Amino acid sequence: MHSDDPIDYPIDGTLDLHQFQPTEVAAVVEAYIEECLARGIMAVRIVHGKGIGVQREIVRSILSKHPHVASFRHEEGSGGDWGATVVDLQR
Repeated sequence: MHSDDPIDYPIDGTLDLHQFQPTEVAAVVEAYIEECLARGIMAVRIVHGKGIGVQREIVRSILSKHPHVASFRHEEGSGGDWGATVVDLQR
């Protein structure tokens, strides 16, 4: 498999960015949102990790400008902080 080959990734409303390079994050998030919209998935969870916040800031920058993002927030969860952002989409 070449690094330019497409990745078969499940579109189920959860995008885990751990397997992508930082340079791919913006394109992956944009494409994932578009595919979710096409499938009628209006709630998305993007797992960017805790780290120092670089990927989180990239993700939130994209979300703040995207015309189909109604809102987004840091995931508050059942005792665990997974470093994720929850996104509500609109058509």
